[in-house]
Amino acid sequence: MSIIKERRKLTKAIKKAKNIFLMAHKNLDLDALGSSVGMNMILKRKKKNCYLIIDDKNHEAGVEKVLRELEGCLEIIKSENINEYLYPRKSKNLLIILDTNKKDLVQSKEILNKIENKLIIDHHDLGKTTIKDAIIINDNKVSSTCEMITNLIEYYDVELESYYATILLSGIVLDTNNYMLNTTAETYYASYYLASLGASAKKVQYLLKQNIEEYTERQKLLADIETIDGKVAFTKATQHMQYRREDLAKVADTLLFFNNIEASFVIGKIGKDTVGLSARSLGNYDISKILEKLGGGGDTYNGAATFEKKTISKVEQELKKLIKEEDE
Repeated sequence: MSIIKERRKLTKAIKKAKNIFLMAHKNLDLDALGSSVGMNMILKRKKKNCYLIIDDKNHEAGVEKVLRELEGCLEIIKSENINEYLYPRKSKNLLIILDTNKKDLVQSKEILNKIENKLIIDHHDLGKTTIKDAIIINDNKVSSTCEMITNLIEYYDVELESYYATILLSGIVLDTNNYMLNTTAETYYASYYLASLGASAKKVQYLLKQNIEEYTERQKLLADIETIDGKVAFTKATQHMQYRREDLAKVADTLLFFNNIEASFVIGKIGKDTVGLSARSLGNYDISKILEKLGGGGDTYNGAATFEKKTISKVEQELKKLIKEEDE
């Protein structure tokens, strides 16, 4: 529980601030949103003005459900409107970055220049593109940022409604792939603690429910799996098919269930001129080094990268070259 050991950094930064802004990575998932919601509740307990910066135009299904059900309960703003909410004295503004430490992956890079006081709470590995001018509370041994925030909620004895506890639990379930990846005794304890606050396993499954049509489309990606050195599974979509980022992530999760597979990479179009790459590992194969060289990010267990104006074939070529270099 390193976040508890480093809580003084957080407490000091919060105490000095008047207005606090929460920002996670682009393409929010339930860990990013759940940790943001949990941090928001901690800050409300401390009677701080708190705003969530969300620029994403489209959301994955679980995130969409949460935002719809919490409509009116959270102060959500867009980065372009930040000037309206900044405290007049610059030193009294604080930006808390959750579930990423990479400057290229945050909701808005411009915000990094707008707010001088920055603090990061994250469980992904640090790297070349890690935000330098920030206080960093990082623990790559925990399952998720939601687990870190849950530790804080327990430590500060924050009263939490059952639905908020459920959102935090869904982030843990998502990032551990149903407790299959990067799960420790502390992860189970955090889940137990959230359950004691009323978190509903049934509601978590509702947030993680899949669409039948989307599931069918994902199965097409499993029709042509390639293995590299017998331990890395790889598959790619056709140039004519477009997927959501979470679709690629779910396929990468699935590939880890096959015998002898230690890591997986899935490539597919996620926009008209955008290609996405999702990667997963059981922990014995460090995918983060490869992803970072491709301009992406993540940790030993999961990560992603995005490419503009590149074909799937070009991304495949670059990826396989790096996998080969990693294995040499």
